[in-house]
Amino acid sequence: MKLRIFCLGWRRSIQCLLPVLFLVSFITVSQINSLQAIAQQPRQEIRGVWLTSNDFDILKNRSKVQNAMSQLRRLNFNTIYPVVWNSGYTSYPSAVAKKIGIPSFDRGSQGQDILADVITQAHRQGLLAIPWFEFGFMAPPTSELALNRPNWLTQKRDGSETSISVAGEVVWLNPFLPEVQQFITNLVLEIVTQYDVDGIQFDDHMSLPNEFGYDKYTVALYTQETKNNPPTNFQDEAWVRWRADKITVFMIQLNEAVKARKPNAIFSVSPNYYDFAYKLHLQDWLGWVRLNIVDELIMQVYRQDLSSFIAKITRPEIQETQQIIPTGIGIMAGLRNRPVAIAQIQSQVRAAQQRGLGVTFFYYESLWDSAPESVSDRQSAFQALFPSPAPRTK
Repeated sequence: MKLRIFCLGWRRSIQCLLPVLFLVSFITVSQINSLQAIAQQPRQEIRGVWLTSNDFDILKNRSKVQNAMSQLRRLNFNTIYPVVWNSGYTSYPSAVAKKIGIPSFDRGSQGQDILADVITQAHRQGLLAIPWFEFGFMAPPTSELALNRPNWLTQKRDGSETSISVAGEVVWLNPFLPEVQQFITNLVLEIVTQYDVDGIQFDDHMSLPNEFGYDKYTVALYTQETKNNPPTNFQDEAWVRWRADKITVFMIQLNEAVKARKPNAIFSVSPNYYDFAYKLHLQDWLGWVRLNIVDELIMQVYRQDLSSFIAKITRPEIQETQQIIPTGIGIMAGLRNRPVAIAQIQSQVRAAQQRGLGVTFFYYESLWDSAPESVSDRQSAFQALFPSPAPRTK
């Protein structure tokens, strides 16, 4: 039995939304237990790493990519997540992006397609390659995307269009606008179709901060459907639910589009913990899991304090999710200006492993190249954490 909902005519979002809400509302503990009972194989352990824009010096060089994939295989990693959408630009030559005036991304030092090369090198080492759609609906205000398509942006109630994120000041594409949905879908399908990927991943930016949604299009749509104006309080429960449900409908559409092109592609999501994701960013990822549109989940938990880390990875929604799909925890391996000691990484990985959870590290270069300990000490520590292989299949 699969709890997947399909609707004819995806643009008719209200008709699609009703069965979605009905299913999420009425799923029971016994149904979840039933899903556990019919599982055909044990959950695969995720041992992954994100390859970010900070890693581009490595990714542009074929020999460095080959060495990186070889090291990851030697240390019993099994999955890489190379960035393909960041700061309003693609990290591969994109006809979809070029069509709306976004410049083509630079190729590698030997003229190679960086994404194609990293996927090939990963597969040679038996690693899954799942491109990472990092920025989702988010973009810098100075990007060609934002400047060329100002009508694609949503806004706050006061008319402002920017917010402050970990990436600095950003604008947000309107996730409810059909043109935006089509653009994102086209980018995703371009990657899935043109490259030998094992899946596609969407993180915490495939969402919308709850202050947004007061643009003319969204206000008119809400008024049309509810016969009311949007509440002035952006945290109003019904207003939060309406916007979150619209994003859910889009994710169902996107999942079906991906599966139609590549049925075995892993549809991966990497959100924040659920209360934060849903209430503050309208990202109902637990609903997505229950609707069977998520094939793996990696919840980001970037905490220094071990007790806080454990509190997040033992939440009920994680316990539920890991009974259904491969589930992992995103762990901070370090930043350029904020290195993380290997002792902290070890304690967090072991806490996850003890609870049957996989792990994915942010990001590659900070695993051992940019770290407070020596390369040999760091690699020895990872070898101890992953003493034997854990191969994955799609």
